[in-house]
Amino acid sequence: MIRIFNHYLSLRLLLLTLLETMVLFQAMVLGFEIRFLNQSVPLPLLPAGLFTVVMLLMMAGLGLYQAQAEPFRVTIQRLVVAYGLTLMLLSVVFYLFPDTYVGRGVFAFTSVFAVAGVLVIRIMFFRVTDIGLPKRRVLVLGNGDEAEEAIRFMHAAGMGRSIQYAGLYPVVQGREAPESGQHINHEHLLRTVKDLRVSEIVLAVRERRGGVLPLRQLLDCKLKGVKVMDLTSFYERELGVLKVDNLRASWLIFSQGFDQGLLRDIIKRSFDLLASLVLFLLTFPILALAMLAILLESGRPIFYRQERAGQGGVPFMILKLRTMVQDAEKDGQPRWAGQNDARITPVGRFLRRTRIDELPQLINVLRGDMSFVGPRPERPFFVRHLIEDIPYYDVRHSVKPGVTGWSQVRYPYGASVEDARAKLQYDLYYVKNHSLFLDLLILLDTIQVVLLGKGAR
Repeated sequence: MIRIFNHYLSLRLLLLTLLETMVLFQAMVLGFEIRFLNQSVPLPLLPAGLFTVVMLLMMAGLGLYQAQAEPFRVTIQRLVVAYGLTLMLLSVVFYLFPDTYVGRGVFAFTSVFAVAGVLVIRIMFFRVTDIGLPKRRVLVLGNGDEAEEAIRFMHAAGMGRSIQYAGLYPVVQGREAPESGQHINHEHLLRTVKDLRVSEIVLAVRERRGGVLPLRQLLDCKLKGVKVMDLTSFYERELGVLKVDNLRASWLIFSQGFDQGLLRDIIKRSFDLLASLVLFLLTFPILALAMLAILLESGRPIFYRQERAGQGGVPFMILKLRTMVQDAEKDGQPRWAGQNDARITPVGRFLRRTRIDELPQLINVLRGDMSFVGPRPERPFFVRHLIEDIPYYDVRHSVKPGVTGWSQVRYPYGASVEDARAKLQYDLYYVKNHSLFLDLLILLDTIQVVLLGKGAR
């Protein structure tokens, strides 16, 4: 894993992206050379670069750069859809900018080389990296539930490609909690690390006072090049979350991140305005058709206004297309939308599945109530209870809520306190590590969520 703008990315997937970038670019160059064989024609560097960028964006949007185990036929399906979307988008670009036009003959050859090349690269890359890339050998130092949870996580499906569990090094005798047990002599910790060829030590210890941690020995390990990290930082890197159960206020205070400032606000606001205006103009015909469908199905009102908690907990009125029957909460009692909620109309179910009902929130972004990317805004009624039930819940209100966000693309639709707790862990990660780079990654993931209908209710 490497860290770019506070966000962790898989080195394995970055290498794959680099290889496929070269393959896609060369596919169009090769297609052009074959099409105009023995003719003195300049190479299409601009169209090749444009094709490469658009194809990579479509592949990323369809989840081809997410670490996931799936049948190879599903990868082929995703790749074919990505290529089809690329052709459609490039057709529009060629119409608007004729100088970038590439003929059908070139694209015929490019199609074969690009699709076949990507598939061959993926087959070879995954086979080689599964065997050849060095894995991080992780030693868990601790006792009790936290240590056992960390071990289960390292044995979970998919983790074996990058992590290899090296063993458990207890800090007390037996499996009881560290604060109640008898401490172990840790003089041989460094020797154990060498014998097990450990590259990382994860501290799975809740209580760290009273000499529980072998600090001197851990320092010796670090001086020998072994990475030492606590459990919160480990999950942050591997899962992109800040796990509430392992979180301490001191860690939040002293850890890197949670950056705020005028320059960050200016960049964020500029991005919000540009992205919202472009998306609103592109989707206005879809929005108009959706409004007409709601009007024909169940009449007015077409829009739905609801109070939500914004930055600093300040309430604002969010704007959405109405997807439920009129008077869905006629008893005055707020409630979450459940799975197969009977209050959702047939048209509303389609709008929710495709996220079209969220489009009017772009107006909230233009007004400044919301950001394009950020935590999902909740209703004040739920917020008051969630703050009492979930530690650090109010931290998510330190930034503006968003139309899309890290928790929205990483976790299914939440409709309970437990779901809110799970989603908070993603929101805290975003608040800590937010940047324009992370916002762009979230937008790519949002494309996949919209195209595949993930998490809709």
